[in-house]
Amino acid sequence: MLKPHVVAVGGGHGLAATIRAVRRYAGRTTAVVATADDGGSTGRLRDAMALPAPGDVRHCLVAMTGDDPTGASSPLVDALEFRFEGTDVAGHALGNLLLAGLAAVTGDFVAAVDEASRLVGLDPDVARVLPATVEPVVLRATVAGVPGGVLTGQVAISRAGGIDLVAMEPAGARAPAAAVEALVDADQIVLGPGSLYTSVLAAAVVDEVRRGIAESRGRVVYVCNLRAEGTETFGYDVADHVRALRRHGIAPDVVVTQAGGLPLGGLGELGAGVELVRADVARPPGVAHDGAKLAGVLAELLP
Repeated sequence: MLKPHVVAVGGGHGLAATIRAVRRYAGRTTAVVATADDGGSTGRLRDAMALPAPGDVRHCLVAMTGDDPTGASSPLVDALEFRFEGTDVAGHALGNLLLAGLAAVTGDFVAAVDEASRLVGLDPDVARVLPATVEPVVLRATVAGVPGGVLTGQVAISRAGGIDLVAMEPAGARAPAAAVEALVDADQIVLGPGSLYTSVLAAAVVDEVRRGIAESRGRVVYVCNLRAEGTETFGYDVADHVRALRRHGIAPDVVVTQAGGLPLGGLGELGAGVELVRADVARPPGVAHDGAKLAGVLAELLP
């Protein structure tokens, strides 16, 4: 029996955790990674070079490498996460600088990511990391209680509550054709975990990514966070997360949540045909997902 093609969508450490889980059971893994981050090393490079955010892509390259799904396996891969101190490039991660340099040389951020993938030994027929956009983008949110009702920039949005909708600037920003093809072809699409608006939806609301999810032949699985966030989804229960996804045109087939974790809320509001899976997917002390546990649950959800 052929192993499945699984596409993971999102950003940050949550997406990296999902990649490590998916690599345990998938024959082919594709990551579609948010590119709107404007903080830290990533933000400084974006200001200087006008490129899609490299930081989450770097995390995913590290997560994707090696036969060992629990982490990096070579000095080069480890070095991608190395952060300089006390130099002219203080605060920058080597992987961010590498991606920025490759983008400058190739003139194409997707080609830069593919070249970095080759350098760390990824086989594109087995494991591929793709940015959610081919061009620089900015995340915009409509937010209750702020002047004008709008916030711009992922960092600013991550510090806000009362978020209603997020969208990309420029409107109609393009996704790589390979990302859309992977989504449509996928046997399973996994969204999350991670910050709902600034990681998961920051990738999924790109128009072509959203279309690829809607047209996919595979089941769409949303992995809920283990606990409530202190800012952008403060007070959300599981049903609130699903409602937010639906407001953005994302309709999950399955929702996975930690048993005894976030309150479930109005289960009837999940929508007809949505399967709820409550399982132990956390590693002690319950602040991060366990790769092996999550892999076991996700593998059982394949069509």
